[in-house]
Amino acid sequence: MKINNRRYTGSKYKLMPWIKELILEHCPEHCSLFDVFGGTGVVTSELLEITTSNTINDFLFSNEIIYKAFFGKEQYDENKIKSHLKRYNEVDKSTLDGNYVSENYGDKYFRYEDAKLIGYIREELKREYENTEINEREFCILLASLLYSFDRCANTVGHYEAYIKGKEIRSEFVFELIEPIISNNTINIYREDSNELAKKVVSDIAFIDPPYNSRQYSRFYHVMETITKWEKPELAGTAMKPPEENMSDYCRNLAPKVFAELIESLNVKYIVVTYNTTYDSKSSSSRNKITLEQIQKILEKKGKTLIFETDYHRFNAGKTDSVDHKELVFITRVGE
Repeated sequence: MKINNRRYTGSKYKLMPWIKELILEHCPEHCSLFDVFGGTGVVTSELLEITTSNTINDFLFSNEIIYKAFFGKEQYDENKIKSHLKRYNEVDKSTLDGNYVSENYGDKYFRYEDAKLIGYIREELKREYENTEINEREFCILLASLLYSFDRCANTVGHYEAYIKGKEIRSEFVFELIEPIISNNTINIYREDSNELAKKVVSDIAFIDPPYNSRQYSRFYHVMETITKWEKPELAGTAMKPPEENMSDYCRNLAPKVFAELIESLNVKYIVVTYNTTYDSKSSSSRNKITLEQIQKILEKKGKTLIFETDYHRFNAGKTDSVDHKELVFITRVGE
């Protein structure tokens, strides 16, 4: 599986040819990239060929593991990885005991037998890593493979805000491997507050695709976060969510303020910001917390700003009306 082979709200994968073309045309100095809100990691992945140094950041634990799996530099034993693939797919699910995943997510997000296997694999990875039977890169590759594999069979509409009720869960879990990315680029991976990290990173380009609406990604992808961290918290509610953590101010009414602080802190030559026109969405959770006009005003204080737009049918897991939806890209030449 490649880095883009997952369901993720706001993924820019299909827009990357257009975005890359804009960067090549309007950002002549583009050796280093700071991917401030890394998300799926596809922006960094797609721009590796036009950069030499990359910094990628995201506050989700699951995304950090995924970045380390795809972009990490530590050597790993490919035969060892493949032996895990063979072993996990030969497990007889019916012989497994119940575990944290099956007890909480079985016959909800996954078929019960599949949930037992997912929990078994996660527990095995913890044990092997703690016993140094696998190194950190091997652990990240195998855990990322588990995340990508169960995302393919999850009984959801594409995120984990809730599971689909009233229907038989037909998709079956099959453990598959991700395909790590080979690159000579220097790649630095962070899981930090973006506004704090921005004060420390120096780069040619900052690419910014923050969450703009009230949908907190730590809640949208809580199943991935819980299985990644493997701290086994008590889960509550119909959706089986853990206690709140990693709540972003970009998903609150503070968004314009924290965005302005981020832009002011950046030490870069160009700022590339993506924005989608869902400000007037009928769904309050989809409605943007920061307007196009606010973004433009904030960026123009930093430098000359150009705006580009394209029609785009975004990923929409619900029934929110997205007629005349457009994706916009702002490119700011800092100091001009």
